[in-house]
Formats: sequence, structure tokens, C-alpha cells
Amino acid sequence: MSETAASTWSAMSVLVVDDEPGMRAILKKALGKKFAQVDTAGSVEEAEELRKRCHFDLLIVDINLPGRSGIEWHEAFDPSTRRSDVIFMTGYADLETAIKALRAGASDFILKPFNLDQMMQSVNRCMERRLVERQKFALQRDVERSHPVDIIGDAPRTLMMKKMISQVAPSLAAVLVEGESGTGKELVARALHQLSKRNGPFVPLNCGAIAPDLLESELFGHVSGAFTGAKKGREGLFRVANNGTLFLDEIGEMPLSMQSSLLRALEQKAIRPVGAEREVPVDVRIVAATNRNLKQEVEEGRFRRDLYYRLNVLTIELPALRDRQEDIPALAHHFTQQLAKDLGVKPVSWTHEDISSMQAYDWPGNIRELRNMMERCLLLGKPPAEYWRELAGDIPAYSVADIEAEPVLEDENAAANESADDKRPCTCTSFEGNETFCYPSDWTLKEVEKAHIMQVVDSNEGNKSAAARQLGVARKTLERKFKEWSEEDA
Repeated sequence: MSETAASTWSAMSVLVVDDEPGMRAILKKALGKKFAQVDTAGSVEEAEELRKRCHFDLLIVDINLPGRSGIEWHEAFDPSTRRSDVIFMTGYADLETAIKALRAGASDFILKPFNLDQMMQSVNRCMERRLVERQKFALQRDVERSHPVDIIGDAPRTLMMKKMISQVAPSLAAVLVEGESGTGKELVARALHQLSKRNGPFVPLNCGAIAPDLLESELFGHVSGAFTGAKKGREGLFRVANNGTLFLDEIGEMPLSMQSSLLRALEQKAIRPVGAEREVPVDVRIVAATNRNLKQEVEEGRFRRDLYYRLNVLTIELPALRDRQEDIPALAHHFTQQLAKDLGVKPVSWTHEDISSMQAYDWPGNIRELRNMMERCLLLGKPPAEYWRELAGDIPAYSVADIEAEPVLEDENAAANESADDKRPCTCTSFEGNETFCYPSDWTLKEVEKAHIMQVVDSNEGNKSAAARQLGVARKTLERKFKEWSEEDA
């Protein structure tokens, strides 16, 4: 068995049930080299009392026991409460016994006498299954929060952040990720985990989303009867994240009473489930994140100074979006493509005016706000520049109802000619001798916009749907423009 496998088992526990003291002693000594916790019992009744108090990943049970036999230990095989693999041992091999053991839910079946290599091979198979189960649990818990770990952008501060992530990731030290809300702290935590090459899962927890009285159990687990309602034991997220990364988001929201327990876990590299008598060693890399000024929180007595320095071994500061505006075009394109696929709509290309309007905004909600706006623009069929003008009150807003099926005009050519008296661009000759359109320098942006739209509509023989596609805007936008111009002329 490799050292990696042995270290992976360090947060797992075993219960040996055999009426022979010698067998219990041999197995406890052999398994104690690999597991943090190995308990023994001489009967099913004694074993059941232990199982009620503690979580065991593996049960090694002799079939022939005084009182109830190992196969008759029904509580351990109850589908509603079963959380352990079971290896049966017996000195009386017959087909009927083997069938009963398998039907009872045995993971493996070993004949006495056996050598320790046989037992450890069986244990290894069971533990591999347990590790797969833990990985599945972590993935199921995390699946809805799963995001790609690509960090978009090449702004100077973004490149510095990427370099810092690459340098910090291989270390086993705790990392504190600081930044405003919406800057992508969990994305950075995932990148750190991926680049660390740790073979355990990435397990996120929002400390502000868990009730303070439940946070300790969520992190460290609990034994049966530890508190009111704890009918069965539970593994905590520290054990689920063993050999992986535990991401503690909003660490500044953690109650002071819980901060001391977390500090002890980090310093001892061990946890004690609520109600348990023993500590369980764990190998977990901690990445904490906050949008608060933790140093100020320490000065004001709301965060433990010793925990702050324990978490602040390595720090990554995330820039606000307003400080990396060069990344906005790439981020807007990324979100547009991603959201268009998720929403089932056709992706669009934003104009220079749209990008400029986004870069001129302060983005108090940072990247989260940008993504939210991209989604809204795609759903409403509204370019970002128009979205900002609506917010500023420059043009009347329209509702989702305006996106319904567009009416077909009986005479689109007539509609296009309604504003025939508007200013039109002049025809110029380029250096290559080709005709092109240009606009007088004293025209306002609004006049240029109107003239350009009219020219595109004319080039499409008055077909506004085709013109809208060419302009990269919704047909409703053109309809509204023509209506505004008509009202101004009137």
C-alpha cells in the first residue's frame, strides 16, 4: 500500500468486532498504523453502543459472536442509517453463510485464518469505495456552484493576480483572498485548488449562510446524541475535504465562539466532532475569503487576532472591476457567449459604443454585476449603451412585453420613407476612387445615428428586419427610433 493511500485514510475510522482478544489486538495494531481511529468490541451489543456514539467508515466483524451473530447486526445494515463498509470474518466457510453475508450487505468476506496482507488488501478496496463516495458527496454538494476556473483578462492587475495564484497554489499554507463583493473570490479559490494538484475535493462553505449554532457541526461533524435532533452521526466538511481544499467564504461572518475552534483545528491539523471524545487528524488546505477589512475587524474586536494571522499566511488581493477596465471587452464577450448558450438565445456582438458605455461605468457590484447586466441585455434584446441611456432617463424604458412578436408593416417602404426630409450623409470619393458616405463635422451624434440608420434601411429597400440584423440591434429598437423621429417632426 502506498504512502499516499495511507495518508488518505488518516481521517477515516475503523471498528473491529471479534470475541477473541488476540484477534482484536492484532488488527488494532496493524490498522492503527494507517487509521487515526481504531476501536474494538467483543460483541454486537457493545459494537452497537460504539456505533451510536461515533462514525465509522469501516466495520470488520466476525460472524460467529456470542449472543447475536455478525450477520444479525441489523442496525449496521439499515439502509436509512448505514454509512459504513463491512468486512466479515469467519472460521466456518460454507456457501449458505457467504450468501447470507452478501445479502446482509457485506463489502468483503475473509476466511480465518488469514494473513495481514489479505486483510489489508480487503481494507484497501473498501477504503477506495469510501473515497469515491466522499468525492461524490462533495461534487453533489458543489455541482450547482461549479464554474470554470479560467480567469479572463490581461489587464496589468489581472496579470499580477494570475501570477500570484500560480506562485501560491503549490504551497500547503492557508490563503486569504480579499476583495469587494462580486470580484470572483471563489473563482480564485477554485484556481488555487486546481493548480495545487491536491487529490481531494474542493469543498466550499459560505460561513454567513449557516446558522451560528450549526456551523461547528457543519465543519467538524457530530456524533449521535450530541445535541437535540442529532439522531445519527455525521461527517463534517473537514473530513469530506480531506486531502483537498476547504473554501471558507465570508470568513468575517464567523462567530467569535467558532473562530477559536477553527484556530485549534488549523494549528493541530485535527478536528473533534461535536460530542466526540477523540480528535481526528485531517489534511485540509484552507482558503478563506472576505469582502471585509479583516485587519480593521481585528482592531475593533470582531475577529480574533491569532486566527487572522493564521489565515493570513499568504494573501491575494482581487482588484475591483473599475480598476481593470481593460478586461471588460473580454469579460463581456465571455459572458455573452456563455449566457447565450445557457439561455438558448443567439449570441450578439456588442458595438464600440456598448463597450465604451460599460467601461465608463463604476461597477459597484463588480464582475457579478457585469454578468447580471449581460444576461438582462440578452433577454431584453437591448444593447448595453441603450440600457445605460434608459437608466439615465434619456429615452423611455420599455418592458419585457415589448419583446413579443414584432408586427409586420403592410408597407415597409412607406415606413422607411416617412422621414425622407431628415438629414442624409453626403457622397464622397475615397483615395481609391470608390464612393463612400461621410458626415459633416458639425452634426451631433444623434444626427449621425439617424442618418446612418436611414441609410442602412434604404440599402435594405426599407426592410427594417434586415436592417436591424445588419445593425446588430432588435427590430423593436428601430421601430422605436422611427416613432421618436416622427414625434419630433410633428
